Amino acid sequence: SSGINAEYGGSRDGTVKVWDVRQEKDPVALMAPKEGETTRDCWAVAFGNAYTESERVVAAGYDNGDIKMFDLRTMSVRWETNVSNGVCGLQFDRRDILMNKLVATTLESKFLTFDVRMHHPQQGYPSVVEKAHKATIWGVRHLPQNRDIYMTLGGNGSICLWKYNYPKERTKLDSNGVEMGVAGTVEQIQNVVLGTQPISGFDWSPDKEGLCVCSGFDQTIRICIVTRLKSL
Repeated sequence: SSGINAEYGGSRDGTVKVWDVRQEKDPVALMAPKEGETTRDCWAVAFGNAYTESERVVAAGYDNGDIKMFDLRTMSVRWETNVSNGVCGLQFDRRDILMNKLVATTLESKFLTFDVRMHHPQQGYPSVVEKAHKATIWGVRHLPQNRDIYMTLGGNGSICLWKYNYPKERTKLDSNGVEMGVAGTVEQIQNVVLGTQPISGFDWSPDKEGLCVCSGFDQTIRICIVTRLKSL
């Protein structure tokens, strides 16, 4: 996957690597399991929080349901959690802003939307969980023109359009007076079955709102258009 002047990826040995496209050969950052730690397949990576020249994070999802967020400035694990099912897809709603939302799609028809603006030392980031597609959810892509609208890709050949609604207050105080985040709600806008095989790839047009392209295991590339997005 691509970030700002960077390429990044995960592998079966559990490592996450970041390459600077302006340099050749070795990666500029490498996050690997600690010695003696069980190695898990890394299935998904996402780049975000690039709101300054130095701030960068990479989120990685693993086959056992682990999600780890690596801070590339400090080269440390900033946050981690487990969502019970293998993580097939990850995406921040925007790469080049202060972290706002992170969506993770998994096996067993589940996806989670994390509000990653406010971190609590014990509770971590709040999230809302939804089920869809009645199959593995292979990935997620946010609409470039509206970061609160995104499409999920189903293993049953369907795509689903969602809208995230923020709560009235995004933070609250816990019983000890520590500020914590509050998750919003997710609303399904539309769904359509495009075929009988999983939809494995999807991208929105950055220029024409609603224009999109997707690919599937049936070796078919489809051009689609989603209308009335401005009214959402």
